[in-house]
Amino acid sequence: MELELLGKSLKDARTALGWSLREAEEKTGISNAYLSQLESAKIKQPSPNMLHKVAEAYCLSYALVMEYAGYPVPVEAQFSNPEQRFMSRLGRTTGPEQKALMEYLHFLRSRKN
Repeated sequence: MELELLGKSLKDARTALGWSLREAEEKTGISNAYLSQLESAKIKQPSPNMLHKVAEAYCLSYALVMEYAGYPVPVEAQFSNPEQRFMSRLGRTTGPEQKALMEYLHFLRSRKN
């Protein structure tokens, strides 16, 4: 279970959308208090229904959100490599954005050697 990573991913996605917790409440139908507790990893077993609503509103992979929350995810829905996992955390991106991000990631990795 990676509740801290779940919380950070949700907060990052929400802030990337430019939403306050109150705005996220309006978009998801989930109370801002519950959303805040998700982001701070205070909810130890979040509801899959709530996670689905948040993932959809925030343009995140539901499978990845479920995995972070500690729920089993079918093998075919899992991300097989770190690049896929990373890209799924970004939300919706265009083809050129994905290409540019991957090129930059490869550049950063090459500098470490």
